[in-house]
Amino acid sequence: MNTLATVFGVLCTVWYVPSAVKQEPEDFKLTTNAELVLLDVGVKDPKGGNVSDLRQDNFKVYDNSRLQKITHFSSEDLPVTIGLALDNSGSMRMKRREVVTAALAFIGASNRNDEMFVVNFNDSVSRGLPDNIPFTDDSKHLRKALWAAPAAGRTALYDAVLESLNHLTFGTQSKKTLILVSDGGDNASEHTLRDVIAKVRESPATIYAVGVFDETDPDRNPDLLRQLARITGGEAFFPKELSEVSGICQQIADEIRHRYTIGYVPSRVGEKESLRTIKVSVSGAGSQKFVVHARTKYVLPERHDAGSSQ
Repeated sequence: MNTLATVFGVLCTVWYVPSAVKQEPEDFKLTTNAELVLLDVGVKDPKGGNVSDLRQDNFKVYDNSRLQKITHFSSEDLPVTIGLALDNSGSMRMKRREVVTAALAFIGASNRNDEMFVVNFNDSVSRGLPDNIPFTDDSKHLRKALWAAPAAGRTALYDAVLESLNHLTFGTQSKKTLILVSDGGDNASEHTLRDVIAKVRESPATIYAVGVFDETDPDRNPDLLRQLARITGGEAFFPKELSEVSGICQQIADEIRHRYTIGYVPSRVGEKESLRTIKVSVSGAGSQKFVVHARTKYVLPERHDAGSSQ
């Protein structure tokens, strides 16, 4: 195992990673002023193909418009903690078989060492795996989890996203990804869209959204799916035919395996804003243009001096 892989193995599973932390069972406290931000970055060529042969010096990272020094870089196919959140509301009843088949295609195309879990949601949210199996790489367990809840009722999408992002934090892999399959509408959640956006900005997860809906569906909300993907550096897909969903899920699995991990310690030059903007640019040989998928915003926690607590 190389040095970078070793570093990723011991970093805390939060978006903003301290180099030295005090971690308690029920709480998390920063006790240092040296922090590391990890970015999960996808790069594609103009035809949509994954670009996986770039080097560190091909990248520039700007945090609040300020160029940052890249301190960690990897292009390895490292294992990922992945959540599969599937809409099981009544509107998905006739589409469920194809959606589950697509999820299984995603599992089959992923790194065999990925750890995964399933969240099913309709009127309420439930994890598909047994309570004693928080994550698994066993396709039989995952297949059963995908079929664990009937397609009926309304859609608690906001609650499902929050539950999924919370559960991702317990995964052992530094890279976190959420696959969300839904029409994007919500009519049953206890939480609000504001709650979701705040959590998405705090979370390390990259979100991929697959919008499965009819154009006449009154509950569809493709703009929300696009927003979640854009903030986190993922992508949103809107298949015209249900038969396209399996191919899209395999495409997502392939992209996850070809993304870059970039780390930097952000400069703090007197900024008081906690919400920071990120821009990642990529240059290559000649005039080749790249399409970059990277997180655009994150929340910078308040700094505490070493030895302090909150």
